[in-house]
Amino acid sequence: MINMNKIALIVLVIASSIIGLSGCKSILESRGLNPDFEGNKYNLEGKKALIVTTSHGVLNKPGETDGKATGVAASEMTAPYYEFLDANMEVHVASIRGGQIPVDPVSMRRYIRCEADERYLRDDIFQTKVKNSIPIEEVDFTQYDVIFFAGGWGAAYDMGQSDTLAKKVSHAYYNSNAIFGSVCHGALAFVNAKDSTGQSLIKGRTMTGVTQKQLDEINIEFTPLHPEEELRKAGANYQCSTGKRDIFETLTVVDEEKRFVTGQNQNSGHETAQKIMEILNDLK
Repeated sequence: MINMNKIALIVLVIASSIIGLSGCKSILESRGLNPDFEGNKYNLEGKKALIVTTSHGVLNKPGETDGKATGVAASEMTAPYYEFLDANMEVHVASIRGGQIPVDPVSMRRYIRCEADERYLRDDIFQTKVKNSIPIEEVDFTQYDVIFFAGGWGAAYDMGQSDTLAKKVSHAYYNSNAIFGSVCHGALAFVNAKDSTGQSLIKGRTMTGVTQKQLDEINIEFTPLHPEEELRKAGANYQCSTGKRDIFETLTVVDEEKRFVTGQNQNSGHETAQKIMEILNDLK
């Protein structure tokens, strides 16, 4: 059977040679990739945000060490970072193991990059934070007003598997007023967090993450954890937007307690950060 995703990629390559990369970028954006989002202006000076990413940079199967390069999806890190920064928040960057954060090279291709990605490429300060991210073991989550988990394929390998991360999420939930945010695979950070009775912290909460349909459409053959499946297993009230191609869909949801704000995929970063800041602003 012919793989329709490979055909689409071939068509995109041919089109780029005819109309140029900027033309391809315009076509993708017109379909819904990296949608424009006119957010509100907030002044949250004195507030602190933490962006947490994967440390895993290879698409591999169990027992393998080689594979295609992957990591955090660029816009899922850059869009919320600049939303918080532009609201005068202090923004720190951490990862599961610390050090250099792997950024998925596909997410930085010219026809896919969003404005926040372009800004990142001109921002020496942010790039230094990404090269020298703080290990989560060294971070006190309770010191932040926002803890935001960026997604990307790499997060499927280490966010849901980290006992340290799960414990820190639970501890911060009970010992601070932090608002937790995520986009796409970043929601895996919540699936093993426990409440005070030892049950799933997110049971019954309205949440979202990338759909299984989108994963199937992109045709990645193997990743250890899939957000829709894992959120449902953890008892979350999973919500999503779906269409002919889920890569062009987007949805952001807020749980009933207004402690968890989750975005469906790579298109949801700006809106998810904006909804978090709206909640923070209302609490002032």
